[in-house]
Amino acid sequence: MLNRLERLFGRLAIPNISLYLVGGQVLFWSVAFLGYFDLERIALLPLAVRNGEPWRLFTFLFIPPASSPVFIAFAWYMFWLMGSALEQYWGVFRYNLFLFVGWALTIGVAFLFPASYATNVFLGGSVFLAFAFLNPEFEMLIFFILPVKIKWLALIQWLLYGFVMVTGTWPMRLAVLASVGNFLLFFSGEIIQRLKTGRRQTEFKSRQATAREESQVARHKCYVCGKTELTHPQIDFRYCSKCANDECYCSEHIGNHAHTVAPVTKE
Repeated sequence: MLNRLERLFGRLAIPNISLYLVGGQVLFWSVAFLGYFDLERIALLPLAVRNGEPWRLFTFLFIPPASSPVFIAFAWYMFWLMGSALEQYWGVFRYNLFLFVGWALTIGVAFLFPASYATNVFLGGSVFLAFAFLNPEFEMLIFFILPVKIKWLALIQWLLYGFVMVTGTWPMRLAVLASVGNFLLFFSGEIIQRLKTGRRQTEFKSRQATAREESQVARHKCYVCGKTELTHPQIDFRYCSKCANDECYCSEHIGNHAHTVAPVTKE
């Protein structure tokens, strides 16, 4: 299906779209920081869209993160880095489609609460989760010092999403579901395949362990207590020459046992 969509609409895809999104946020943040613009005018407020401001459906993508300039710059860099990596992995059209689906889901849930502002934070979060899923061993330097694998940061984000689902408002909950829905739409098949592969590997290892255990036959078994070198590898085993059949005994019973005698045969 994706191949057919790409043949039909691939020419409409925008190369380096992450760079354009970051560039737009830099522009609007700069003019707002200098006091020449109010970012509220481009935020997604469904009620304002209904009242004749349709540009908000698109311009909310250019709302920068609400944080310090240093963190914002880092967030822009990471979004560009991860978005570019996804575009290289999927191709221009599929990465555009990933963002489009997230954008459409965000708008859809926003109109359920027309008097509440929607955010693009969770759309950016879906890009982060997608990158982390494909590159779990990628290391990031926290505070430019501490190296942490991105899979652990992604786990923290999933936990935060769960926290929002429990304690957040309904607009926030639906925004989380929109971003998660975007992620699952693209990765559910691969997730299911990984789970199946992991289960098969676990079953295979279990069968191997069982086969190894069954193939191991004890060579020494105490005639009194039944201990073997497999069940008690730390114990020494010896054979009693006074017993009728040179019986084997563990170190505890080698000097403390009744000798066996050969059965008396009648002639």
